[in-house]
Amino acid sequence: MSISVQVSGTTGLTTAEVEQRRRDGLTNDVPDRASRSVRDIIRANVFTRINAILGVLFILVLASGSIIDGMFGLLIVANSAVGIIQEVRAKRTLDQLAIVSQAKPTVRRDGKSLQVAPREVVLDDLIELGPGDQIVVDGVTEESALLEVDESLLTGEADPVDKQVGSEVMSGSYVVSGSGAYRATKVGRDAYAARLAEEASKFTLVKSELRSGIDTILKVITYLLIPAGLLSIYNQLVSSKESWQPAVTGMVAALVPMVPEGLVLMTSVAFAVGVVRLGRRKCLVQELPAIEGLARVDVVCADKTGTLTENGMRLSGIKTLTGFEDTEVRQALAASAADDPRPNASVQAIAEGLGDGPGWRQTAVAPFSSAKKWSGSSYGTYGDWLLGAPDVLLDPDSEDARVAEELGSSGLRILLLARSDRPVDAPDAPGIVRPAALVVLEQKIRPDARETLEYFADQDVSIKVISGDNAVSVGAVATSLELPGGDHAVDARRLPEDREQLADVLEHETTFGRVRPDQKRAMVAALQSRGHTVAMTGDGVNDVLALKDSDIGVAMGSGSPATRAVAQIVLLDNKFATLPYVVGEGRRVIGNIERVSNLFLTKTVYSVLLAFLVGLAGVGSQIFDYEPIAYPFLPRHVTIAAWFTIGIPAFILSLAPNNERARTGFVGRVMRLAIPSGVVIGVATFVAYLIAYAGPNATEDQKVQAGTTALITLIMIAVWVLAIVARPYVWWKVVLISASIAAYVFLFTVPFTREFFKLDPSNVRLTTAAFICGAVGIVLVEAAWWISAALHGEQRRLIPASPGGSA
Repeated sequence: MSISVQVSGTTGLTTAEVEQRRRDGLTNDVPDRASRSVRDIIRANVFTRINAILGVLFILVLASGSIIDGMFGLLIVANSAVGIIQEVRAKRTLDQLAIVSQAKPTVRRDGKSLQVAPREVVLDDLIELGPGDQIVVDGVTEESALLEVDESLLTGEADPVDKQVGSEVMSGSYVVSGSGAYRATKVGRDAYAARLAEEASKFTLVKSELRSGIDTILKVITYLLIPAGLLSIYNQLVSSKESWQPAVTGMVAALVPMVPEGLVLMTSVAFAVGVVRLGRRKCLVQELPAIEGLARVDVVCADKTGTLTENGMRLSGIKTLTGFEDTEVRQALAASAADDPRPNASVQAIAEGLGDGPGWRQTAVAPFSSAKKWSGSSYGTYGDWLLGAPDVLLDPDSEDARVAEELGSSGLRILLLARSDRPVDAPDAPGIVRPAALVVLEQKIRPDARETLEYFADQDVSIKVISGDNAVSVGAVATSLELPGGDHAVDARRLPEDREQLADVLEHETTFGRVRPDQKRAMVAALQSRGHTVAMTGDGVNDVLALKDSDIGVAMGSGSPATRAVAQIVLLDNKFATLPYVVGEGRRVIGNIERVSNLFLTKTVYSVLLAFLVGLAGVGSQIFDYEPIAYPFLPRHVTIAAWFTIGIPAFILSLAPNNERARTGFVGRVMRLAIPSGVVIGVATFVAYLIAYAGPNATEDQKVQAGTTALITLIMIAVWVLAIVARPYVWWKVVLISASIAAYVFLFTVPFTREFFKLDPSNVRLTTAAFICGAVGIVLVEAAWWISAALHGEQRRLIPASPGGSA
């Protein structure tokens, strides 16, 4: 809250003042995370269209008293459990990360310092600061002793900012060096970081063509179920004159196979297995379809700091200047770096590059500050040494200054080592300065960054480096990674505001510096307006809105809690190189789900067609006065028909290797292959049933034989569809198809299973007719698939191929 209240000096608030603010609601009441609750996750996974359809049919079967025919009801539990378990697991992991990373500010109350939880901070609290402390609410600096704050998570600017008394500090930043205290002026939802998080707090599901495509198919099936159900009810209750129990089970047997119930489960399982595999690489996927989304991405917007570079510098070189020896320079640098009690990133890089100091005894020290732009150490007879900005310590007209400026223009960070004529803590320091060496530092590039960028380039995925740091520095990083366009980085302060004009720039440029948080968001929207699927990587609060608006948000595990909350993918070990593995898993899922979708939707097509053929035949019997026809199968028949032609094979195929690039048009491509196969199976099964059907007055054995005849024909052609979907063959696919055939031979020949599932292939004439119908159907299916492949230019490989290997 931005309301101001009179406070009690530098001793902080009193206990009474704190309690009054709590009663007034002036507390830091920020929501812990911006994600769905467990209740929301359960609701979203249980109350689905497919569960509703299966639930109604399951209740009807139970009402008829045939519990064994309700085995398909277990899929309701399985469909829901996979999604719930994965999303709750992701939520708990992120909650633990939030607890571990939660800052505990030190507040001064009644003149005493104590640590409190962030939400216990109240308006006008005096909060003490030291190196490494996170600023949890917005405020104004009340005390400052060389206080410097890193605001890179908010602005993207890597350089620390000097904070004098009266300077504003923002939540989400942290102290680099120095100490001080600030007064809380905005708490709760009014704080800067909280406002960004709140704007991003609405949970949105990642876009998934697979999920939306399957949902579209389910909508169509729902509409088909109504006339098919009514037709089946009429046929079973009126035309065939059966009692209500067998009529209901026949109707359910007709409707259940129309629902591709296993397709939703297989999709969830395939995603879940991908999530587990990625979890082994320290990659947390918050939503199952997120790995599909990244596989479809064609533009990756990568933040520089924390993504392409590590949070540190690297000593690139030392240029010794006239009048000094290289050994003396290196010893002075090593001594200064080793003796710095709170080294910044630059001093740490020097220490790592030069190793242990020479053991000189330090006689005076001057800490670095942004105000004076230098630090210093005195070592008695070894001299007084300064380390700081060349433009502050050097004569701007000197040759050394020109060289330093030239090196700095390439994006390198240049420091000057100089010798002073007086102790560094003298009132008139630095005094007369003799330049000794130019220290060249560069940002530490992640060792796997180049390889990762090369991978995306090979996959025709564009990379846009977007950073709040200065354009020259960003360009230097991009150039070192050989990213096209890195040599002419764009200063975002000159970018157009118009979305179309911004999109034009983004189409041709790759590297951007000085990008504000709102510009990152606008850049994502501009790219999406041109039809791109955009992934955004980031770790700071300034990335939150862009992460949320992108198609796929990727956050670093060490980043702010807000970024982890809104991202679909969190790289727990902060490795940008994990993304290619995510893309690979996404491609495996997309290719394999498309493969198995052909199986499930072929079943849907032939089930719908068979229900309509039987229903229309029943209606025709009322009009033209011929013997009515009952539905050929029991629910248990359609269950076992799916076991070894779809269920188990689909599960194995969904986990197989697959490196096909993601393609759009999932629904059209699948239906183009499933419809011809389903039509052939439906017609051939109906013909076989007509051959075997003995009329409404047939004995129970004759009814079982007629159903068995139709089932043999259906299974024969369905197994052939499986064989087509499994192409190209490798050893384990041949074993899979052979095992499916062997399983059906077992079911039809073993007395117990024949009795349990009501199968009777003993009539040689009818079984022969079933095989003939099946053989004709196989020829027609093969021909239909060849024609479809030729018409749509897919050649012999009708579906995404998977390379050889084990599932």
